[in-house]
Amino acid sequence: MKQLQGMALFVEVAKARSFSRAAAVLGMPRSTLSRQITGLERAVGLRLLSRTTRKVELTDAGQLYFERCQRIVGEAVLAHEELQGLVANPSGLLRVNLPADFGTDFLAEEFLEFSRRYPDLAFHLDLAAPEHADRVFQRCDVAIHVGERPDSSLIARRVATLTAALYAAPSYLDRAGEPRAPEDLARHECIGFRHEPLGQPGRWRLQNGDRRAEIDPHRRFSVNSMAMARRLAYMGAGIAMMAQTGTQQDLAAGRLRRVLPDWHTGPVPVYAVTETRLLPARTRLFIEFLGARLAGGFD
Repeated sequence: MKQLQGMALFVEVAKARSFSRAAAVLGMPRSTLSRQITGLERAVGLRLLSRTTRKVELTDAGQLYFERCQRIVGEAVLAHEELQGLVANPSGLLRVNLPADFGTDFLAEEFLEFSRRYPDLAFHLDLAAPEHADRVFQRCDVAIHVGERPDSSLIARRVATLTAALYAAPSYLDRAGEPRAPEDLARHECIGFRHEPLGQPGRWRLQNGDRRAEIDPHRRFSVNSMAMARRLAYMGAGIAMMAQTGTQQDLAAGRLRRVLPDWHTGPVPVYAVTETRLLPARTRLFIEFLGARLAGGFD
């Protein structure tokens, strides 16, 4: 049991690449965690971690040990949860990485409902995109990915779809005229979305039943925030592509008007992505919850 505990502590440090972050996740003092890992290294007779003042890296032996221990610890956690009945009442910290605008606009209500179902859970929502995609799982349990299916080495479950359409303020359309066909967008001011989750960056790919159109719109503004794109559209800066859900109030209030109403983009898939199939109950239940709640998409 003591050896398994040491493995579990080592796995957290290896995932976080930091004693401080791992200690925060584990809820224990950093000094205690450091002593435990040092004791583990003495027990196995090899240095597992290379420590500097700025970072912690795995040695070659540590990388091998981590790959083996991660599966062992994951299986032990699952067995423990099942024995303790935690599948029905999960507890602990659920760490989710997701795009900021998408999380704010579409998933805030889902997180609140899930928290009400499972009151013993705590949540850390990381709304910042990781600097390196392959490191996201060092600080989260599940990542929400919008767009094309992620790297095949990861486990991805499709939980929803998005459809987007074109919108503009009445003031802009009164001034510039209303496009009647996708080709007309070439003479309009458009608001581009870099790293757009609701379509490909650069060209806009539109569809109307079996008809398809690929447009390279003229842009004076290019942004990486849905909120900024929406705000610029309100102010009459041009035509923006936005998810259909979330615009109803603006349409009703007259702040926005649908452009080319028979055309849209999508469907764009939304995935819940994990590093392994061996998931704690809280992570597995959250993914199943999203799949059930969002099965109809956001249209």
